[in-house]
Amino acid sequence: MLWSRCLVLLLCWGASGGEQQADERDGASAELRTDSRRQRSPPPVEPLDFGFVPAAVYDTHAYYEPGPVGILFHMVHAFLYVVQPNFFPKDMIVKIIQQNMGGIKIQEWRKPDNVVLLLQWIYYEAGFLICSTIGILFMVLTPIIGMCFCVCRCCENCGGEMHQRQRKNADCQRGFYTASLLASSIFIILGVLVAYAANHNVSMQIKSTRRLINTNIRDLKTFANNTPAQIDYLTAQYTTAKNKVLSDLDNIGPLLGGRIHSQLEKEVVPSLDNALRMVGAMRETKEALENVSSSLEVLQEGTGKLQASLSGERASLSNTLSDPACTNGAVSHTCNTIRSTLSQLGVNANYIGLPDVNHALANVQTVLRTDLSNIVQKGYSSFNDTPSLVKEQTKNIVSALPRVKGMLDKIGTEINNFAKMFPVEASLANFTTFLSEGQNNIEAFYPQIDQFDFYRWIGCVAALCLVVLILAFNILGLFCGTCGYDKQASPTTRGCLSNTGGNLLMAGVGFSFLFSWLLMGVVTTLFVVSGNVEKLICEPLANRQLFQIIDTPYLVHPAKRNFLPGMLFQNPNIDLTLGIMYRECYENNGLYQALQLETMFNINSFLNRTVYNKDLAKVFENVQVDLQDIALLEQAGRDNLINFANAGIGQIDYETYLSELAKGVTLVDLLSFASDLEAQADQLPRGALENALRGHASSIRQIHREVVVPMEQAMSTLSQSIKQLQRTSNDLPVKVNNILSAIDAAEYLITHNASHVVKQEAKGYMQSLVGYFKQYTEWVKNSLTAEVAQCKPISNIVDSIEIVGCSFVVDSVNTFWFGLGGACIFMIPSIIFSIKLSKYYRRMDTEDVFEDMGNTGNHGGQVIDILGNLSVVSSSPYNDTLFPRASAPPSYSDW
Repeated sequence: MLWSRCLVLLLCWGASGGEQQADERDGASAELRTDSRRQRSPPPVEPLDFGFVPAAVYDTHAYYEPGPVGILFHMVHAFLYVVQPNFFPKDMIVKIIQQNMGGIKIQEWRKPDNVVLLLQWIYYEAGFLICSTIGILFMVLTPIIGMCFCVCRCCENCGGEMHQRQRKNADCQRGFYTASLLASSIFIILGVLVAYAANHNVSMQIKSTRRLINTNIRDLKTFANNTPAQIDYLTAQYTTAKNKVLSDLDNIGPLLGGRIHSQLEKEVVPSLDNALRMVGAMRETKEALENVSSSLEVLQEGTGKLQASLSGERASLSNTLSDPACTNGAVSHTCNTIRSTLSQLGVNANYIGLPDVNHALANVQTVLRTDLSNIVQKGYSSFNDTPSLVKEQTKNIVSALPRVKGMLDKIGTEINNFAKMFPVEASLANFTTFLSEGQNNIEAFYPQIDQFDFYRWIGCVAALCLVVLILAFNILGLFCGTCGYDKQASPTTRGCLSNTGGNLLMAGVGFSFLFSWLLMGVVTTLFVVSGNVEKLICEPLANRQLFQIIDTPYLVHPAKRNFLPGMLFQNPNIDLTLGIMYRECYENNGLYQALQLETMFNINSFLNRTVYNKDLAKVFENVQVDLQDIALLEQAGRDNLINFANAGIGQIDYETYLSELAKGVTLVDLLSFASDLEAQADQLPRGALENALRGHASSIRQIHREVVVPMEQAMSTLSQSIKQLQRTSNDLPVKVNNILSAIDAAEYLITHNASHVVKQEAKGYMQSLVGYFKQYTEWVKNSLTAEVAQCKPISNIVDSIEIVGCSFVVDSVNTFWFGLGGACIFMIPSIIFSIKLSKYYRRMDTEDVFEDMGNTGNHGGQVIDILGNLSVVSSSPYNDTLFPRASAPPSYSDW
């Protein structure tokens, strides 16, 4: 067991459990770590690619499919379930073992507890006891009955008298006995075939057993050969984490500076973005003021022109209505109606009185002469140069890289030294040698196994041959008797072939009495042994209930809780059971996980002392980065924002503008007025007045098209621009002040609180470096759990033992006694029907004859013997049937 314990110890070196950091961390560091977690979550660590651990490929497939013979196995399992339907008595077996640890003593069984256990065991074994009793009775009674039967027949009793009574239904009885004997022989044949198939299956599976042994040993060698390479791969991958740390230290400027930049940009970038958006607001304000100025000029000019045009059109239309034709009674009403609407031809809105925005426009134009966008971009550029500034100011850390590399190389050396503390290769080489020697020793037994299997096969075939011998007598007797039987021949004159058939049947009866009890003894012995092995070992091994017995606490020793860790580690208190180990190995996990080696060795302490080196953290303790040179917004930019806030946009009388814009250009819609005028003209008689009115309607439409439409377009532009200016001017000084305050706050953060941010991010940067080692240790743990020293061969050994012991041997033995036992059972009806049937085939010494004894109507019964002597034996009980008197048989000299 020394090599196995060494192997267990070798695999524990690289694990890193989920424990916390070492307890010796100082309280101030823990407090700072807690404060950092409270402020923000730890930064994400770039995942490392450690590749794949070299995997071991195992050849053993511990699975057995019996094929067609499996149907016979299922039949036997069903029979055993009928015999023993009780559940596996785990608790009872545990109690029996615990109460008899010191050895079985007869006087101890008189105790009440042991008596109860004995009764429980008898109840559990009731089916086997009943069947065994039947088998024993068969063994005892069969030779006794056979001997009594022989003695009885020698005394011409029990069918020994060579005389056959004549019956009306003789042919029917002969047919029934023939069919029954044939059916019994068929069942015996089936039993022989089943037993032979099971016997042959054992021999056939010997080769599979050798294959399983070879593949299991080869898998164990693969396990031993691959484990050192896997451990070396784990130690070598430390270089991946180390190189990543050195690479990050070499690029500390972009990395640490980028972290500082990312932390500060939460305050800086939004303030600069707001300032940059104000540049766009300035340009939009200028465009809006220009639109207001141009639109107002268009409206003022259009108002004067519209007013003059409408006044002239109103005067001209009034003159037209003064025509004498309007005095006509039929026309006067229409003219008066038109005359009453002349007052509607006038201007509604007065844009001439609106104030201009030239002063505000001039101020905004002055503000835009300063390129605020360029100033803000300079602030962006200054802030984005943080990584370069950090790189320039952390040259001392870059210069310390050789010292850091030396520390990391020292850590790698310690890991390699720890891995080499155990003679891995030497121990596994010895283990491989042990396996080779074991395989050679096993192979040395192969000839003996083959010889033993040959003898076993011969013995089983000999037992079956005894049954086949009896079957041969039965079949030959049936064949000869059936072929030689002559219905016309009397019992005393039956032919030689028929007589031979009867004798063969009786010979089969004799051999049945001679051998059936011996065969039943073999069947009973195999039934009791292999049947209990199936129910008490194979079935609980298949459903793993057997492990529960072995894993019962304090079963092996009253002071040792668990058997397996006590044997492997001399520590029985470890919560490790055979069932847990088998399950882990069956899932092809690592031996480290299967044996729960983390309970034996605190690998975390070693890794905390080596990988998590405090000297590495000291490199970042004196990191100093000065960010006071960063200027987010120049004074010119600040003045520009203030001047924009004071440009006079807020002094514009927006309400006056909006109230005038809400009015229409004219008092009435000129198009509607022209349409109504034409409608009135249609009511007048054709003439000069009608034409004049139509001309006025056309002139009004022209005024609308040339004057009103441009004014309405200018009004729309003016309305949009005024509303935009009103939105921009709302709280404009407050907005500008907020932007400047945000920029001041960001600059204050950079100039006064940058050291705190730098320390915080330097610590986060250090944590990211440590995170690479955490990834390595976590990867080592996961690899040890699932990939290194995968213990599938161990579970394969257990499964192979189950296959060989139970599927190959026990199932075949059970099937053998099942078939042989069935054949023995059917020998009983075979004996009975052979005896009955032989009477119809053997030549009798005497026979029954009947003849007419007189005219009285009575018939006398006579018996004629084989010499032809006739004697009256009785009067015939049959008054309605006469049998012709048989002729005397020939003398012996004629045969």
